[in-house]
Amino acid sequence: MHPSATAADRLPAFQTLLEGKADLAFIPLGTDLHYLAGIPRDIPNYGTTLHPGGWLEGAWLTPGHAPILALPRMTAEFKGRGESKGIEIRVLGDHDDPAALARDIFASLGVPARPRIAISDRAHGESAVHIQALLPDAVFLSATDILRALRVIKSAEEIATMQEAGRRTEAAFAETLKHLKFGMTELDAIAEINYQMQRQGSLGQTFTTSLYNTGPNHPLLMGRRLESWKRPIHPPCSVLFDFGASHDGLCYDYGRTVHFGEPDTEQRKVHATVMAAQAAGIAALKVGTTAAQVDAAARKVVEEAGYGPNFRHRLGHGIGWDVHEPPFLTKSDHSVLREGMMFTVEPSILQERSFSARVEDVIVCRPGGGEKLTNGFQNLLVVGA
Repeated sequence: MHPSATAADRLPAFQTLLEGKADLAFIPLGTDLHYLAGIPRDIPNYGTTLHPGGWLEGAWLTPGHAPILALPRMTAEFKGRGESKGIEIRVLGDHDDPAALARDIFASLGVPARPRIAISDRAHGESAVHIQALLPDAVFLSATDILRALRVIKSAEEIATMQEAGRRTEAAFAETLKHLKFGMTELDAIAEINYQMQRQGSLGQTFTTSLYNTGPNHPLLMGRRLESWKRPIHPPCSVLFDFGASHDGLCYDYGRTVHFGEPDTEQRKVHATVMAAQAAGIAALKVGTTAAQVDAAARKVVEEAGYGPNFRHRLGHGIGWDVHEPPFLTKSDHSVLREGMMFTVEPSILQERSFSARVEDVIVCRPGGGEKLTNGFQNLLVVGA
């Protein structure tokens, strides 16, 4: 079967991949299960919400047995997960023994005493600890790594869904531009763009929306969002947006640069260099090229313009059901690109107390070069008084 499996094919395809590798798989509620069985995941909470027996919440399956979905009562009733069709569901009552339910599931699935158990990378340590206590001779491996063979190539359906996620993301940005003004805080701008993504019908942001405010009078506060969010935006400065809307399980990632005040020659050069670097990376993102070669093609443009040290990060990353997925467009990743892989291409020039710029779009790998899923706002955007 072609690795870009349709929704109906994914679960049996994964079971086939498990054969000879694992006797049991545990896939908690999250990205892998959403991909495999269409069971949706939530937008994450800031704090943790606990339910009794939550460690066994998820799908348990073997190469030859369809999944058994174990759910604490509160998850089944209040989150609607108990309505999943075509999957056997076992609900753990508030005062039931989760270990007893797990043993019943193991017996139903014919799990041996010394099993090889594949668990998702994003499973909680609590789950591994309890499974190990029940099956002390178990050997663990990554279910996500096994599943990667399916997830890395996107189907036409997934690409269409991602394109719609991009449309909603870019439409939210277009609306946000109407509300940008001198003196607003970074948090004002972030709140506006998050609101506009939901107005476009997105469930919400796929990662914490980021905004970097840089210029002669603004230190570059990388990784210090809580401090920088309080800063008012005064010209002259360049504001770098990084955000994305979710849509039907897929995660978009998008970036543009907005200049507050009239840009000078230096800012225009920085922005033009970033755009040229992205174009070079997209052209190189073709079937048979390596991830490292794509990174090098874009990086060469920035280096030749004299800004090499200010391009501080990889060119991009795989994207789809998660915001960051392998492979990565970086000099140490020599993965050979295949048609249907999706990546961000996001060069930047980041300068301390000077003007910066970034751009980011999702790109599909094709035989003749990358296919952009968003293409608006190619020129430097300017907010005036």
